[in-house]
Amino acid sequence: MDNTVQLGLPKGRMHDGVKELLQAAGIRLHVGARDYRPSISLDGFEVKILKPQNIVEMLHAGSRDLGFGGADWVAELGADLVELMDTGMDPVSVVAAAPIDLLINDKLPNQHLVVASEYAALTQKWIAEQGLDATYVRSYGATEVFPPEDADLIVDNTATGSTLRANRLQIVDTVMLSSTRLYANPRAMDNPVKRAAIEDVVLVLKSVLEARKRVMLELNVGQDQLDAVIDVLPCMREPTIASLHSDGGFAVKAAVPRKVLATLIPELKAKGGSDIVVTDISQIVP
Repeated sequence: MDNTVQLGLPKGRMHDGVKELLQAAGIRLHVGARDYRPSISLDGFEVKILKPQNIVEMLHAGSRDLGFGGADWVAELGADLVELMDTGMDPVSVVAAAPIDLLINDKLPNQHLVVASEYAALTQKWIAEQGLDATYVRSYGATEVFPPEDADLIVDNTATGSTLRANRLQIVDTVMLSSTRLYANPRAMDNPVKRAAIEDVVLVLKSVLEARKRVMLELNVGQDQLDAVIDVLPCMREPTIASLHSDGGFAVKAAVPRKVLATLIPELKAKGGSDIVVTDISQIVP
């Protein structure tokens, strides 16, 4: 039995983020010019670079064991996959949008509509759920230019909505939310050797994603102010506390959420903390 894990890496807009995530986890990837089969510093893994939609298809077919893809295309293709991790990267919304002039009180008119989209299954399911009298038309890119001449509305993905606004399109519904996620073929997870290798990769990748959310905060505090500082210090379990030289108080250390720093640092200072140092963390394994 071949226990080599076949890994699919996305090309296009997802590629740089995934490559950076791998490198931050200590997984080196060497990609030459026009090289679709890069080398990787993981024993027992072989890599191929594919379009994200093709990765989902190959995972479903079983020719890939592990791969990164968008949740939108997993839903669109109805792929039977195991979701191992949501990286949170490349977040997009799959939305229905229509020309502003078509809408009545921000709603679609009660008439026959033509809906253009690359997402055939998602769009036709949405049409049925909305009870619309509508015809689906497949687009092959540049979906936003279909209205108003070639379609009444579209179903498309958007990150910021700027392209929709530039084409005078207004979102009328959100079909689903998507992001770059790591998926596995179920049969690969049934293979003990492959499963162990895959779970090791997931562990180190999650450690990077967790570290991106936190920073290491260190400070000094006197004995009388220690409890007040600990009370407001968010940490993963308990902070690390060490005595300073000559009973000069305590050094406190904790991995805290990055998003609270703006309010946390002034609060710690007010509670008696001093010599506050904040440093980035590369990886966190709980």
